Amino acid sequence: MIGTLVNTATIIVGSIAGHYLKKGIKEKYQKVLFTTMGLAALSLGFNAVSNHLPKSEYPVLFIVSLAIGGLIGTIIDIDGRFNRLVGRFSSSNLAQGLSTGILLYCIGALSIVGPVMSAIYGDNTYLFTNATLDLVTSAVLATTYGIGMIFAAPVLFLWQSGIYMLTLLAGNIIPDALVTEISIVGGVLIAASGLGILKIKDCKTLNLLPSLLIPILFFLLKHLWGKN
Repeated sequence: MIGTLVNTATIIVGSIAGHYLKKGIKEKYQKVLFTTMGLAALSLGFNAVSNHLPKSEYPVLFIVSLAIGGLIGTIIDIDGRFNRLVGRFSSSNLAQGLSTGILLYCIGALSIVGPVMSAIYGDNTYLFTNATLDLVTSAVLATTYGIGMIFAAPVLFLWQSGIYMLTLLAGNIIPDALVTEISIVGGVLIAASGLGILKIKDCKTLNLLPSLLIPILFFLLKHLWGKN
């Protein structure tokens, strides 16, 4: 758990540092940071897809996942509910920042495999590496979206702690093939966030979040089917 605690702390520290740095940055420079954050999200998203898609054993699964997950998210209206909730506490575009931050922090090989390696082998290398990246990312996001980005920290903690506890209880339950599929879908979602930040297209990325559950359900059903 030490790796997850460190990772969570770096997001808190980075968000606070970025918030105070923002006060000394002129508006035109804040806009530059806003643009660079959008470009970075696009680059990270495309990189995740291009790296993992060739390894996929089910190259159509991410398309099915996005379609089904997007329909579920739209019916539930996750994006609208989240924006209304955040809007009660902030009049800025904090909701967009939080959704982008949560995706960048949580949906990636380091953030998924890290807790598994920590639980099984006591190896926190992946999590410490992820923490270093998140320190920089959270600071840049906070210069754009403000101190409210700190609320992404408990989400990361719950996410990694959940994976850690499940792994302790059931062993290495996350096959490499599943990590690959989640990384592909996650890459698409991160790229979609980048499009929103750059105001190219509002993809309502939060409505697509259920897409991440479809590969998990697919592998669970595949496992259960294999037992019969």
